[in-house]
Amino acid sequence: MLQLKDTGFSYGGRDILKDVNLDIAPGSFYFLTGPSGTGKTTLLRLCYQALMPTRGIVRILDRDVRGLEREDIAQIRRRIGVVHQDCKFVDHLTMADNIRMPLQVSGRSGELDNNSFDDLIAWVGLSAHMNAYPPELSSGERQRAALARAVVMSPDLILADEPTGNLDWIMAQKILTLLIELNKMGKTVILATHDLQLIRAAKSQITTRVLRIVDKNVQLAGADL
Repeated sequence: MLQLKDTGFSYGGRDILKDVNLDIAPGSFYFLTGPSGTGKTTLLRLCYQALMPTRGIVRILDRDVRGLEREDIAQIRRRIGVVHQDCKFVDHLTMADNIRMPLQVSGRSGELDNNSFDDLIAWVGLSAHMNAYPPELSSGERQRAALARAVVMSPDLILADEPTGNLDWIMAQKILTLLIELNKMGKTVILATHDLQLIRAAKSQITTRVLRIVDKNVQLAGADL
């Protein structure tokens, strides 16, 4: 699914990540931890090709990113769903239109019928808000909408960058539950978080592994979290 070999990323002559080796299997669930500023977002951006490694290898869905043409990159990105902590929407569009946007941009708007779309919206608990505009939603509702938008194209890999960082515990649990359900459906999930309570909650429900960024490198954490 995702492989990094001796991967590094530098910016302005400063190493952000170095000598990263990862092999993420299909259908797995990983947490990514580490203090702010250690490179969690950088690592995720390498995983969805928003950044290119300055050294080493990144292979996504069995493709080396260094040899990809623009169309190849576009095709791979369609198989990756990304959820940001600070989710952005187009404020003059309804939430339904915002969530459908990836389908429209990729020319696949006819692939998801109304019943399937309604099922997706009901799954994230936003059926009553589809005609609302982004500023009218709470932070928790916006995060659930961001998750719906990220999975509307049924991606194989879901990358979530601190999606619960601005939420209370009850809403954080709801987001976690949705990600766990996706994983049980066979999706690969990588979730960046500072919240050890969230990690412990997931471990009681599914098999997860924890990656920790230490000294610009990624290490597999122990089982004592």
